[in-house]
Amino acid sequence: MTAILPGSTIGVLGSGQLGRMLALAARRMGYRVHSFSPERDTPAGQVSDWEIVAEYGDLDAVRRFAAGVSVVTFEFENVPAATAQTAASVGPLRPGPRVLEVTQHRIREKTFLSQNGFPVAPFLAVHSLDQLRQAVIKLGAPGILKTASFGYDGKGQQYIDSLKAADLAMQPDDRAELIYESFVDFYREVSVVAARGVDKAFATWGVIDNSHRDHILDLSVCPSSLDRNIAKEAVEIARAILQALDVVGVLCVEFFVTQAGKLLVNELAPRPHNSGHLTIEGHMTSQFEQQLRAICGLPLGDTTQLRPAAMANLLGDVWCNGEPNWPAACAFPGVKLHLYGKGSARPGRKMGHLTALGDTSSEAAEKALAARKSLLTTSDQ
Repeated sequence: MTAILPGSTIGVLGSGQLGRMLALAARRMGYRVHSFSPERDTPAGQVSDWEIVAEYGDLDAVRRFAAGVSVVTFEFENVPAATAQTAASVGPLRPGPRVLEVTQHRIREKTFLSQNGFPVAPFLAVHSLDQLRQAVIKLGAPGILKTASFGYDGKGQQYIDSLKAADLAMQPDDRAELIYESFVDFYREVSVVAARGVDKAFATWGVIDNSHRDHILDLSVCPSSLDRNIAKEAVEIARAILQALDVVGVLCVEFFVTQAGKLLVNELAPRPHNSGHLTIEGHMTSQFEQQLRAICGLPLGDTTQLRPAAMANLLGDVWCNGEPNWPAACAFPGVKLHLYGKGSARPGRKMGHLTALGDTSSEAAEKALAARKSLLTTSDQ
């Protein structure tokens, strides 16, 4: 296959912060970028060569968009299937429509993983209150009831600890697509962000330790302190998943690690991932440059870690007392500030992140958290 070389145009379906960082990596390497979404003045659109504003359901607009670029990718998985298929009918879409179809729907995703022998928590599809009650009886309680589609950062999830709770979670006439999963007694959450090229080459940044607050990623640290054998197994599972899905691009595998040291796949994200932001400063090749290399048919980049790194998310809560104290955070040696260009800060909204480098993972984590805390101080302190 002929590589798509610098000077070509990359099309991005979606226009959030992941598209923004992909566009910045692409422009650094000499590519042009077109973004496509229903919104204007978006994080990705602000740094793109052309921001196409149209509904995802406007398939004529999607065809024109795909015809004007050399390859199309996506920066979030809630792109409608018809949109992805339309783009793929015009030119290369990477990752392909099947990857999107599987990973944007929890029932299809868990079914794919289970049928291919990958470790997941027990689950059942639920389409009615009666099916939910049967799932609770069969799998036991507690469990988590999740929407099959459009859920992220804990949205669309309910904790079910009894049949009574199940009765309160759904109405008798509800016919929603839901999935009930057994509750996992885990002691840590980790991720493996990995890439696969057109030539089937595989690369990863290893295991990343993740901490969440209110179901939203709060802190990521690499290298991980996970047991070496478990970490090796996590990477091999990720390799097998990318191969089974025939991924071309970047995909993140999120894992629970149980109290017994067993890995369970929690979710797949077929794109660069929040936990991989630390690769921008921490590694020779970032997850965004790697996504670009993969979809363009270039050799995958070296993922050697340069220094231990930690990433702390900046949510809209940081603005609760007014403008954050940016000089205070920027005064920390080895700390880098990334803001996404979003117009309004709201609690829980991802507005940016801080990356800190250190001599050890724990030092990097402490520095990232201290720098974030300094944002809440007054400028005269």
